[in-house]
Amino acid sequence: MSITVDIKELNERIQRESAFVDLISMEMNKVIVGQKHLIESLMISLLSNGHILLEGVPGLAKTLAITTLANTIDAKFSRIQFTPDLLPADLIGTMIYSQKKESFIVKKGPIFSNFILADEINRSPAKVQSALLEAMQERQVTIGEQSYKLDDPFMVLATQNPIEQEGTYPLPEAQLDRFMLKVIITYPKKEEEQLIVRQNLSKIFPFACSVLKTTDIIKARDVVKDVYIDEKIERYILDIVFATRFPQDYNLAKFTSMINYGGSPRASIYLAMAAKAFAFIKRRGYVIPEDVRAICHDVLRHRIGLTYEAEAENITTTDIVNEILNTVEVP
Repeated sequence: MSITVDIKELNERIQRESAFVDLISMEMNKVIVGQKHLIESLMISLLSNGHILLEGVPGLAKTLAITTLANTIDAKFSRIQFTPDLLPADLIGTMIYSQKKESFIVKKGPIFSNFILADEINRSPAKVQSALLEAMQERQVTIGEQSYKLDDPFMVLATQNPIEQEGTYPLPEAQLDRFMLKVIITYPKKEEEQLIVRQNLSKIFPFACSVLKTTDIIKARDVVKDVYIDEKIERYILDIVFATRFPQDYNLAKFTSMINYGGSPRASIYLAMAAKAFAFIKRRGYVIPEDVRAICHDVLRHRIGLTYEAEAENITTTDIVNEILNTVEVP
């Protein structure tokens, strides 16, 4: 009975603490037309202290969405355009010789911000991608012999273009795994596109105002951790991830030859964290199976390796996740 009381109290507290979610949504909707899923995904990533990879053809407001989110929070923002000639030093900084001091001093790079927009991340070579990786994983960078802690919150929002793959450097699996979510962005509906055209033709383009401080985000992340997740939901999450590794144990033997490797333990961790953040966004103090199902594709799509057989039969990770969600028993 005490749990029920706790849940009720927790629910009321989460409803109070999550009021700012509506503020962010309102500001972002001023600038971004439609793309509800994209806005939700950006907020989930922000509240879970994760990084996000957005994939879509050019012109779908990927960069605009990230810039707008950064504007709603009074934080430092850096945009880095990834190009084939970019060097790690352009990202993290370097040592430069000061004639005045007669010694080397550190010139910090654009990575020293709260929000990093890594635009077209697959256009830069592996050494630049790996420099970004240390920052993403360790929340620090090494310049010379010294390591420097990055600001908190620190969030990498990367974009990649699925077309024009010539001259690009696809992210290896180990790097993809560091992104909490991979979100596929599609074209807007006809009515939405009409609004977008009007917005761009008007004299004043809308602008998102700053409604939060970085301290509010850090505080909200602690609250998200308090969202209640039942043991049955935890087992449901594990069943979904294990079904990507051992499909034959879940009546999905047909996928045994299609899956090269399944989700790592990071997949289970991120599924649980994202489900909590999704419940928080929906102003609820507890996780329900629908929360897990809502974020499942974004967490798993870049964590399942497909065999040549799957590619030959045009089976995608989306098909596999759909099948898993339809087969694994819901608590």
